[in-house]
Amino acid sequence: MADITRRDFLGRSASCGAHLAIMAAAMPRARRDWWAHTPRGQVVAQEPFGNLERVAENIWALISTPLNGDNTTLSNGGIIAGRTGVLAIEGFYRPRGAEWLAGKARELTGRWPTHVALTHYHADHANGTAGYLAGTDRPAIRATEVTRDQVFERNRPPDDARSAALREVEFLSPTEPTTLDLGGRTVRIVPRSGHTDSDISLEIDDPSVVFCGDLYWNAMFPNYVDAIPTQLSASVRALRRDRATVYVPGHGALGAGVDLDRYLAVLDLVEQGARRAHESGASAEDGGTAFTLPESLGEWMLFNPAYFARAFGAWYRELGW
Repeated sequence: MADITRRDFLGRSASCGAHLAIMAAAMPRARRDWWAHTPRGQVVAQEPFGNLERVAENIWALISTPLNGDNTTLSNGGIIAGRTGVLAIEGFYRPRGAEWLAGKARELTGRWPTHVALTHYHADHANGTAGYLAGTDRPAIRATEVTRDQVFERNRPPDDARSAALREVEFLSPTEPTTLDLGGRTVRIVPRSGHTDSDISLEIDDPSVVFCGDLYWNAMFPNYVDAIPTQLSASVRALRRDRATVYVPGHGALGAGVDLDRYLAVLDLVEQGARRAHESGASAEDGGTAFTLPESLGEWMLFNPAYFARAFGAWYRELGW
């Protein structure tokens, strides 16, 4: 993309979605078309950067489509509404993405978001948070203290508007679930870890819907850049419910239980491969280069073969190298 230079990309590479922006520019059109999924929710709004899909009554998921070449959002997000409050999920990559979602919340519910939740600190989930301040109403922004601090310390380039938006974050407990009452709809905010050291999931019991953040990627191999693999595996298993549930991933299409199980199988195979390579004395790079996923798991978007080596490297950090 014309507005992403190599230096700009490298400066933002801690973002779990930075690879999406750079790969969209270089990917052949045929491969970009693979990204277009058959919506499982009713599409109520569509833009080059994504589709807003109705998941259930007063619950919508923004499914980003960054391989179309538009990096406004990059990550998925959503809207959850009750009688007295509206929760917007994620700050996205650019303020325009957050402002767009807030505007859609007002169209669909009659309210600008009253609350915003950030699932973690990576740039594609947090850098555009200031867009929610474009309205006359200022929503309460909720995140863990680690998430807020890591946005300030790591996300580049620095931005005064983003810093101002996050300066008054209402901190979530890093250890205990909290609840948010939106009026007839309660959202449970659960502290987790694995994709980073400070993830959260946002969960509804009736209907059964889970916004997973980047703990779950659907049909896309995840970025292990800050991963803690043993915690990632445990957290994803904790997300799995024993009833019909819609899982909103951080990247990729809406998922059902079978899709989450397929993702767990990928995580398990990565663990097995990394442990074998580690025990053999191979480097993470060599082990990852030799690693493949079986065809039985279907197609998984892999933006760069080095992502397997990055996953092995995360395991090696835990195993000791």
